[in-house]
Amino acid sequence: MSHRSAEMYELKKKVEELKQYRGRATELVSLYIPDGYDINKVAQQLREEYGTAQNIKSKSTRKNVLGALERALQHLKLYKQTPKNGLALFVGNVSEQEGVSDIRLWAIVPPEPLRVRLYRCDQTFVTEPLEDMLRVKEAYGLITVEKNEATIGILRGKRIELIEELHSNVPGKTRAGGQSARRYERIREQETHEFMKRIGEHANRAFLPLLESGELKGIIIGGPGPTKEEFVEGEYLHHELRKRIIGVVDISYHGEYGLRELVEKASDILSEQEAVKERKLIQEFFRHLVKDTGMITYGEREVRRALELGAVDRLLISEGYDRVRVRARCNVCGWEEVKTMTEEEFHVYRKKLTHCPKCGSQNVSVEKWDVAEELIKMAEESGSDVEIISLDTEEGQQFYKAFGGLGAFLRFKIA
Repeated sequence: MSHRSAEMYELKKKVEELKQYRGRATELVSLYIPDGYDINKVAQQLREEYGTAQNIKSKSTRKNVLGALERALQHLKLYKQTPKNGLALFVGNVSEQEGVSDIRLWAIVPPEPLRVRLYRCDQTFVTEPLEDMLRVKEAYGLITVEKNEATIGILRGKRIELIEELHSNVPGKTRAGGQSARRYERIREQETHEFMKRIGEHANRAFLPLLESGELKGIIIGGPGPTKEEFVEGEYLHHELRKRIIGVVDISYHGEYGLRELVEKASDILSEQEAVKERKLIQEFFRHLVKDTGMITYGEREVRRALELGAVDRLLISEGYDRVRVRARCNVCGWEEVKTMTEEEFHVYRKKLTHCPKCGSQNVSVEKWDVAEELIKMAEESGSDVEIISLDTEEGQQFYKAFGGLGAFLRFKIA
């Protein structure tokens, strides 16, 4: 998996976390600083907002908003300039206990440039600009071809976008009166050729920008007869687009309904593009397991140790993996405990840990972080590849259920 894919995975996890929080009043601060924007101007705005917030009537709301703004201003001092791609800050009191303040800050440098400039103080964090980055950007070009009409569309995720419908002047097969059959056929062939050229030109305009941006993953062409093959073989598409043709499918309809039929008939082709890679990867993992080659490992403790030794070639993490790492420490006697657990287990653990089990002090601090993010960072630092395994395939489900959703291919055997 690319470094970008790892960033998108981490971003998704953070957005999911941020969406869980809800303030008791409009006291959660969301701040978006666009790529290239002067960070000093942002700090000045926050100082002005701080002055305004002092007039908030509710004492607790005023305290939490001022605390959030102070925390944000302190954090901005860490930057001489806005990071590349911009910066998103989320600050606020996320304590579940009324009257207790727990102001936390999340600083996110997104994997894509931020274009939005935003400051908002609300009951929820504003995550929509980051969610836009997570939306499906992979696109498939769709073309339906007949002698007299054609349709061009784009498939993004499950959404089909109709780009254009084209109609031709190709005469029917019935010969016009008074014309020789040969001459009539030549006219018909010429009109068909011109129509195919027009389809190719319109498809080039629709698909080449997607190819240049890296979004175009393939092109599927459909039609009711041999016309679709004639279009493909006639080289009417740009030569780079022809390399992206991944399927030619028989369909009965045209227009928007034809695009839907094309996607339905090509469902196997579409689903296999990424799923096949994933299935092969997990099947390879299973083969190593059965043969006991010593070149794989699984489980959080084992994978962590392999990463520390620099032995991981490819780290595998399931989409369903949701463990967190927790460190509890007594600030009086120094007692410390580090555990891995689920979010639900963490909430129970946090409520039960009212005092130090060694000295009885209530001065105990608890730190929590996401295991997947930590392991991905370790993998990147050691030059290991990272693969996010979906739950959409049987193999992905099996990997999650049987191995907890965490495993690795090794560079060398470890004892």
